[in-house]
Amino acid sequence: MKNPASEVLSVLILQFFLVFGEARQQFVTCGSVIKLLNTDYKVRLHSHDVKYGTGSGQQSVTATELQEDINSHWLLKEAVGKVCLRGDPIACDSTIRLEHVKTKMNLHSHLFSSPLSGNQEISAYGDAKGEGDSGDNWTVICTGDAWRRDDSVMLKHVDTQVYLGVSGRTFGRPINGQMEVVGLKSSTGAVHWQSMEGVYLHAPDIQHDSHIHTEL
Repeated sequence: MKNPASEVLSVLILQFFLVFGEARQQFVTCGSVIKLLNTDYKVRLHSHDVKYGTGSGQQSVTATELQEDINSHWLLKEAVGKVCLRGDPIACDSTIRLEHVKTKMNLHSHLFSSPLSGNQEISAYGDAKGEGDSGDNWTVICTGDAWRRDDSVMLKHVDTQVYLGVSGRTFGRPINGQMEVVGLKSSTGAVHWQSMEGVYLHAPDIQHDSHIHTEL
């Protein structure tokens, strides 16, 4: 004969794990591949194998209005010297790197001037294995315990303390119409970013299927 108390306990445990699983899927996680939307200008963080003609001469980073461009995918991974377990929520105030999926270069900054506005240059940097230096490290500034998908965050460059932002200036050829991405000293500018389309990993999904947020 079945024990009613045991059945009730089993149902409660199942409900707990369902709710816990749904809660975890609200977060942006390590190992996920996502697009980032600048909520001030409604453009997505972007890169491509096009070098800056001034400044560092490294791979350029821009922002595009196009939602479907495959050059706007970024892999969220551990910072240099840090640990970031695949599928774990990214904690607020933690340090990460963002690797451009198509070119394997890391989102980077340094003390060069940006080509259009004269703010700090943002580039993509690294070797074929996705390894660069400490200039690839970014702190996630958000509210609460961890980065939630529905919330905007700021990304602060660890080495130089600027915020990842958009200047509002647009490039001409060969990247006509794309906006300049820069490092801004103030957090009051266009420095707010929200996770959008992508493949979001969660700890229970690692050995199975990744949770798909929306179209890539």
